[in-house]
Amino acid sequence: MTDSAPRRVRVRAPELVGKGGWLNTGDTRYTLADLRGRIVVLDFWTFCCINCLHVLDELRELEEKHRDTVVVIGVHSPKFVHEAEHRAVVDAVERYGVEHPVLDDPELATWKQYAVRAWPTLVVIDPEGYVVAQHAGEGHVHAIERLVAELEAEHAAKGTLRRGEGPYVPPEPEPTALRFPGKALLLPSGNFLVSDTTRHRLVELAEDAETVVRHIGAGMRGFADGGPGDASFSEPQGLALLEDGSVVVADTVNHALRRVDLATGAVTTLAGTGRQWWQGSPTSGPARETDLSSPWDVAVFAGRVWIAMAGVHQLWTYDPGSGTVAVAAGTTNEGLVDGPAAEAWFAQPSGLAATADRLWLADSETSALRWVDPDGRVHTAVGTGLFDFGHRDGAADQALLQHPLGVTALPDGSVAVADTYNHALRRYDPATGEVTTLATDLREPSDAVLVGADIVVVESARHRLTRLRLPEEAVRVESVAHRTRRAATEVAPGILRLDVVFQAPAGQKLDARYGPSTRLLVSSTPPELLLEGGGAGTDLTRELTLDPAVTEGVLHVSAMAASCDDDPSNEYPACHVHQQDWGVPVRLTEGAPNRLPLVLAGMDEQ
Repeated sequence: MTDSAPRRVRVRAPELVGKGGWLNTGDTRYTLADLRGRIVVLDFWTFCCINCLHVLDELRELEEKHRDTVVVIGVHSPKFVHEAEHRAVVDAVERYGVEHPVLDDPELATWKQYAVRAWPTLVVIDPEGYVVAQHAGEGHVHAIERLVAELEAEHAAKGTLRRGEGPYVPPEPEPTALRFPGKALLLPSGNFLVSDTTRHRLVELAEDAETVVRHIGAGMRGFADGGPGDASFSEPQGLALLEDGSVVVADTVNHALRRVDLATGAVTTLAGTGRQWWQGSPTSGPARETDLSSPWDVAVFAGRVWIAMAGVHQLWTYDPGSGTVAVAAGTTNEGLVDGPAAEAWFAQPSGLAATADRLWLADSETSALRWVDPDGRVHTAVGTGLFDFGHRDGAADQALLQHPLGVTALPDGSVAVADTYNHALRRYDPATGEVTTLATDLREPSDAVLVGADIVVVESARHRLTRLRLPEEAVRVESVAHRTRRAATEVAPGILRLDVVFQAPAGQKLDARYGPSTRLLVSSTPPELLLEGGGAGTDLTRELTLDPAVTEGVLHVSAMAASCDDDPSNEYPACHVHQQDWGVPVRLTEGAPNRLPLVLAGMDEQ
């Protein structure tokens, strides 16, 4: 199904239901009837998901441009257990600057009613309460904006469009020195430099980790170089000290690396263009001319700055000598695969720490601790994949973490892990292969730095740095194991037809100028589940053969489609890449459907 739909299919929109209630509405609860006459865009998201954060940024311009006709509603649909906590959703809404109403749906009730299968998914509801479009993944806002313009004209003519102020009510600001800090760095002076992420700046704290020495950055979202009061960042995260005494900053939402001169506080740009990297963009080149994608952390290893490129599930490097960047490891496929750097799979790497012979990384979406050796091979110390997580100590091959964001090398060769969604600081010792717990009751720890015999933890959701004495013996905690909260999709054993639904947006067509305009990659966990139909191809429909002897598993599907403006008179039409990765838990059941539809863009009409 790859042609533009001849007419717009309409399906009555299910009601919005969420046990956690509404945020950003001044305590008002809304129904679809309350929103009748407005164009509603539902954004199904979860705050662990980097693609969801990209969509939040994509939606900002649409919200501003059509503020009197469009209402964006975030439907928070958790993957991890921690994300089902209402307080955590409240924090995330503030942390990421969400300026629209959010429905907290911890039990995935609305997710199921709309048959959503992936984070993020956008659903458009017309002013009469009908679903008219669905898009999975990021990069679809250009198509939604075109649809919004059509709906505005159509319903203005019918008299069914209602203009006016939206239901968003901003929360009251909190007077704290830091607001959702991300990462910290111990400076040669003994002070701390902290990425004050939600306030889009850096804060230098004195040795007590509390007293503010200075701010670097204007404190408003932006992308400007200059002095400490004029420069601007957008949700900065990772920090690392360079050989020349300056600091490199992972300026996450600006898709850039910035440099801070500690003597003057002046900020310059080292790498990135401000644009997000997309499939087909250069994967190496002059640093200031190459797009990046949500760099989350940085560390100096083997003479280069390594970048945890969370947005594309890769590791990149920046070479200060040549001023170039390049992919160092990862394929852009999301998952947990070890081996040579060019073949490894990561899932939102978010924390880095270097020792003489290892680059440690917190691979957040697989709840894993991994490392890269000097030969570039990737190894996993703790973690099994995208859908297993929890809090379990013991032998590393059965230990569990929950969405860790930070890792810190300790003097004895072990590492501390900021086990973010478990609110804990964990320790992995390569000598014994054991995982232990160093501390609990840390609210969303995202990083830690070693200071003598102490470790200073960034408690992101408590808006502070917390100093702990490294205990000689670990704290004992009750073991807990979890699987992803999504219910498995029942499918028939044997032959299964996989349909990735893609309809080019109005006014566009598939772009086949340089070869096939679509791509499909399929694999499974366990591998034995998929007898036939795995691997890469260009057709968005594929016949899979599932082994009846494997009753449960996960189908990993990655799809891409490229479309361009359909205007023969335009020599250089605007083109867009639509891409999404799905991990679909499946249960093989006799008599269940033998077709699995995944909507990339459009409506499934079968």
